[in-house]
Amino acid sequence: MPPLLTIDEALALVLQRAQPLEAEVVLVAQAAGRVPADDVQALVDLPPFRSSAMDGFAVRVADTPGRLRVVARIPAGRPAERALAAGETMGIATGGSVPDGADAVVPIERVEDGGDEVAVSEGVSDQDNIRSIGSDIRVGDPLLSAGLVLGPAQIGALAAAGVAELRCARRPRVAILSTGTELRPPGTVLEPGQIYESNAPMLAAALESSGAEVTRLAAVADDPDAHRAALKQGLEADVLVSSGGVSVGPHDLVRRIAAELGVEEVFWGVAVKPGKPVAFGVRGRTLVFGLPGNPVSALVACELFVRPALRALQGVIAPGPAYAVGRLATPLRANSGRDELVRACVRIEAGETVLEPLSGQESHMIARAAGADALVLVRRGERDPVSGDRLPFLRLS
Repeated sequence: MPPLLTIDEALALVLQRAQPLEAEVVLVAQAAGRVPADDVQALVDLPPFRSSAMDGFAVRVADTPGRLRVVARIPAGRPAERALAAGETMGIATGGSVPDGADAVVPIERVEDGGDEVAVSEGVSDQDNIRSIGSDIRVGDPLLSAGLVLGPAQIGALAAAGVAELRCARRPRVAILSTGTELRPPGTVLEPGQIYESNAPMLAAALESSGAEVTRLAAVADDPDAHRAALKQGLEADVLVSSGGVSVGPHDLVRRIAAELGVEEVFWGVAVKPGKPVAFGVRGRTLVFGLPGNPVSALVACELFVRPALRALQGVIAPGPAYAVGRLATPLRANSGRDELVRACVRIEAGETVLEPLSGQESHMIARAAGADALVLVRRGERDPVSGDRLPFLRLS
């Protein structure tokens, strides 16, 4: 058997084959979590007119300090009907259009408002509390780059800049298949030798949060015909993710049946713990991941390889995995032959991220993994990490 690939080598092979999907037009109001296929420019100046930065009174700097006659009050959305003349002021709301002739806004708390007249006791400076046209962005200026995942701030910026729709890579269609005669759906009565099927809902949750449209196929028994029918159906998706049946036992059928269906295996086996017997292949443009059956192994392989592939299919510039760095709370042992992902809890102490490894790191212990919100990366062959060491980690969300 050839040497196992490193995590980085395997990920590179995955990303080489995860080319962005075709783009579709998406309404900005429905674009949260989507990825623009093109750079986006502003369609209007922001602000599009001189606007007031606060509630107050529009004035001429030359008239302050002094007593000024109130000739209008300007709400947001309704510009003044005329320019401001000498000795006059106009009340103005935050965001209101500053009238021609005015070159400052005095905050409401700095005037004595007598109704028809106000007293400004101090002089003001030119352009005080006025937002100039285009001070945020000018029409035609770059607003967002292609490959950026759209969050709330980006959606707000697009809408404010007049962008109603944009082209985004379509969401990847993912089929998830669990294999194993022993699997039963939660809520049923278990017979001896049976376990509840947990991988499919776990993987679906992870991949939906990465922007995928997920279809869960019915779990299949360890039977070649059942595997063949299910895998054939799953290969119609952009990405097929199976769990179980990828090792070397007599009931491990996934790789053999997939090959019969035309899947070209790119690699099998990665020097990582848990998650070593992970397989990756392609058929046409369909990406095929065979994840281990042990739940934590499946979760780790999903975070390392499947989630980045889905982000790459959507055109994300840096698809990940995105490691952060934290300080280790307790010692760990390094594995001599494989990189290891250790489940841990994250806490903040004095503004610093601290990583607390959990007890029970075996790959079947999914219940204990429920308490983890991080996977700490311990590189193989290095010295054993000690308390206080700073290590990379992946957040589990």
